[in-house]
Amino acid sequence: MKTRAILLAAGVAVLATVPLMLPDGLVNAAISMLIAALFACAYNLLCGYAGMLSFGHSAYFGVGAFATIHAMNALGGAGLLPTPWMPLVGAAGGLLAGLVAGWFSTQRTGAYFAMITLAIAELLHAMAPQLKSVFGGEAGISSMRMPAWGLTFGSTVEVYYLTLAWVLASLVLLYLLTRTPLGRLALGLRENSQRLRFLGYDVHRISVLIFALSGMFSGIAGGLQVLSNESANYVVFDTSLSAAVVLNTYIGGVHAFLGPALGAALVTFFGYAVSDLTQSWLLYQGALFVLVIIFMPTGLAGLLALAGRFVQRHGLRAAAPGAGLYLLAGACYAAAAIFLTELLQRLFSQDYRSLAHAAGAWEWPAVSLFGREWPPLGVTTWLVPATLAVLGWLFWKMAAAAVGRLRDAAPADHAPAAGAMTERRLT
Repeated sequence: MKTRAILLAAGVAVLATVPLMLPDGLVNAAISMLIAALFACAYNLLCGYAGMLSFGHSAYFGVGAFATIHAMNALGGAGLLPTPWMPLVGAAGGLLAGLVAGWFSTQRTGAYFAMITLAIAELLHAMAPQLKSVFGGEAGISSMRMPAWGLTFGSTVEVYYLTLAWVLASLVLLYLLTRTPLGRLALGLRENSQRLRFLGYDVHRISVLIFALSGMFSGIAGGLQVLSNESANYVVFDTSLSAAVVLNTYIGGVHAFLGPALGAALVTFFGYAVSDLTQSWLLYQGALFVLVIIFMPTGLAGLLALAGRFVQRHGLRAAAPGAGLYLLAGACYAAAAIFLTELLQRLFSQDYRSLAHAAGAWEWPAVSLFGREWPPLGVTTWLVPATLAVLGWLFWKMAAAAVGRLRDAAPADHAPAAGAMTERRLT
């Protein structure tokens, strides 16, 4: 517990120093990462804790965004709701929308519940361009952050610290909520709703309340998005945003409180860093999601917890060689996959087909990749990814052997740590 508190304090300290170390462009990326982290944690209250998989959570993010933009234009950031308090309007909008939609959605469970949530988000996405007085049509609605409390909110740094304060406060409230009886009942919904009903609880009422609270914190995230961009468009209701929060949550890990925040931050940063470098970045993102679901169902947070338990059991010095070999194996596999993906993307592109057609039926122009030319029919071109894949396999086997030796050398009376089955799966 003490180590966890130290790590959390260190993480908050790092977040507080971000504007001092990064240029404005990356500070904007950090704002988006914070908002995505809050949205993922709000979604995880519904999905991870209560076990209700929603495919349309962008609806409550979007309602919170438009509620906030209307409040900014109506109140001008003055009076009882100055600019720093504007996300409260987004929270109210998300809560109200969550209550209404949750009452309908939670009448069913499982796939039927997921389809209802998807239909609600699609309905809002289809209606928004037509209701121009509410959603501003295709152009959306714009506003301006107004000065308050001696701050102008005209700089990226001020917006970052405002976003950070709201995100940290919301995460604390979400964590405290999971420790309340209602949070325990949410776990009961996930594990055995029939048992809760047998014990006399109103399962539907609990489900609606959890749904509404998740919508409320999603509305706060939407409000922060509006404060950052000073505009809102009906695109916030798009199903791609709902899909992104599902992906972020599961990549991070639904069974750890900050797991979704970790996944959302990493995936958002990945989008900023890689989208300008390759056209296949969405493919990499999807492949990461598939790999996590198949090989690490507990997500990145579960993998970090497993590594922490392994180090605690065997010691850092003993665990370091195996961890290093696993990292080398992962790097080799990733390099092979990236090389093949980028090579095939260029070979099947329209531009390359035009070049090949101009060169003649039996000519295959070389592909420019990673600063050099690669002939498609050259042995070296295909030998590189094959060699990387073989090296990855060898490093993985060496790492598994090193971990196996540590496990076999452990004292016989030493109780196996939690997650030992996952450790065996990795080896």
